Amino acid sequence: MGILDKISDYVSDYFTVSKSTLKLKKRKPWQTVEIKVKMDCDGCERKVKYAVTNIKGAKSVEVNRKESRVTVTGYVEPNKVLKKIRRTGKKRAEFWPYIPYNLVAYPYAAQAYDKKAPAGYVRNVVQALPNPDAPDEKFTTMFSDENTNACSIM
Repeated sequence: MGILDKISDYVSDYFTVSKSTLKLKKRKPWQTVEIKVKMDCDGCERKVKYAVTNIKGAKSVEVNRKESRVTVTGYVEPNKVLKKIRRTGKKRAEFWPYIPYNLVAYPYAAQAYDKKAPAGYVRNVVQALPNPDAPDEKFTTMFSDENTNACSIM
């Protein structure tokens, strides 16, 4: 991994050389792809990490066996990463379906709460907002800090 390798990687990302012309290539965007993969042992972890590291454009790969999570950062396409992981024998691999607990309005809603989720995470689902005309919602917003007239009520 010398300086010439870095320069050739950089140049090959932008240009392609054919017989007599030099063409500009469209570059893939820099992305972070997170995938949920069930890994039971060190062998599974090594197999998945080796497969993903060989993808063209992958700059960093993090494998967290405790959370069953693989994070790939670089100029990669998410579907290609998922396909490559599934080829290792991990057919149940899927995109990371969880988001942090504090970003969800109702984390214990029926579809959001998942017992298999890592600590501090819930499933990323579209949640129905409460009816603004509901009596309990009116009382909640009446004494809220975001209500500018709350001081006059109290």
